[in-house]
Amino acid sequence: MQPKTVSDLKPRETPQLLSLIFPVFNEIQTLPHLREALEQWRTTITPALEIILVDDGSSDGSLKYLEVWAQQDPSVRVLAFSRNFGHQVAVSAGMERASGDAVVILDADLQDPLEVISEMIRRYEEGYEIVYGIRQEREGESVFKRASAWAFYRFMRLMIHKDMPSDTGDFRLVSKACLDVVNAMPEKDRFLRGMFAWTGFAQTGVAYTRHAREHGSSKYPLFKMLRFAGNAVISFSPLPIRCISAAGTLTACFGFFYGIYVIGQWYFIGDTVQGWPSLIVLICLIGGMMLLGLGIVGEYVSRIYESIQQRPNYVIKHTINFDTQP
Repeated sequence: MQPKTVSDLKPRETPQLLSLIFPVFNEIQTLPHLREALEQWRTTITPALEIILVDDGSSDGSLKYLEVWAQQDPSVRVLAFSRNFGHQVAVSAGMERASGDAVVILDADLQDPLEVISEMIRRYEEGYEIVYGIRQEREGESVFKRASAWAFYRFMRLMIHKDMPSDTGDFRLVSKACLDVVNAMPEKDRFLRGMFAWTGFAQTGVAYTRHAREHGSSKYPLFKMLRFAGNAVISFSPLPIRCISAAGTLTACFGFFYGIYVIGQWYFIGDTVQGWPSLIVLICLIGGMMLLGLGIVGEYVSRIYESIQQRPNYVIKHTINFDTQP
């Protein structure tokens, strides 16, 4: 549960082992810079590091680079998927295999600075179970990108969960206690930001400036972001179904009162309404509502269908270094 005051938090010790989870998909241009940044940064922090890199079916040589890196550094663990299963699934796989006292979820593109983790650790020591990064500034992004991101996060908060923070991605530190709860959730279509908010654990944010991507290209263009938002809403909220029910009720009420109006006009005035324009409008309105409702219901049914198949969320091709000490 969220603490009522800061005094309700229970301070804890610095984590002895910190697990960093990086989903990797076609990041061969970024990985050498990520390795260099990690090697420089790890000398400035106290916890030992476990670096988990999940290759999500890369086809550009990223996996080969990760394998060489893991052979040279025992603290680097590599989890290779048989194909691309998606960002959220890749992060979930890393979370399930993390052995640290706390985990930090990051992207491999270095847009989220490693230095922010030190402040996250300090907030973790204060007793917070989740410490997320708040994107106070977004370097190198267009006005449209910033505006669409602003709208996206507020839409997600409205549709998914009121405690889901705005202007945050997956970049966050999570305690072992919270991680165990999220790992136990059996969702097939996973939306981790909503799942973390749902747990109700004490959370706080750390503001930072998100760097521009210097290497490689974004894996989340506008279309993919919209699809991600749609999947998140359908997978995590019954609100679309309720909206369709409300719209159907309003449409039925409108038709009922309009029918009374037509009958009254015929009875008292004797005006026989020709009705072609109004009839076409009503047919289009009701037909469109029915098709939209069927489409949304179909999305929920497809989720149920996928769940009862009980297929695994991912298939592992091989792993490296998960049997070694960091």
